[in-house]
Amino acid sequence: MKDFILILIGYALLLNIIGFALVAMDKRSARKGKWRIPEARLWLVVWIGGASGIWYGMRRFRHKTQHRKFVVGVPILFFLNVAVYLVVLTLFLA
Repeated sequence: MKDFILILIGYALLLNIIGFALVAMDKRSARKGKWRIPEARLWLVVWIGGASGIWYGMRRFRHKTQHRKFVVGVPILFFLNVAVYLVVLTLFLA
């Protein structure tokens, strides 16, 4: 049980660090006019549990803040991510 909790925490941390890094790299690429990270890849990270990293990156780097689907969708999916993490923890701790 303890191992599962550590794995879940590690999964969440890794995904959110990756999400934050993707936003940072995309912002840097946008400024330089180079190849960009596809939005689908950012959304994939959001959907599989990395919404807080993407959301923090958006705020920190002021990136994707003019895109309504990101400004509205990422916070909604952040709360969904939190709910899923809590449900999974509750199920495995019961």
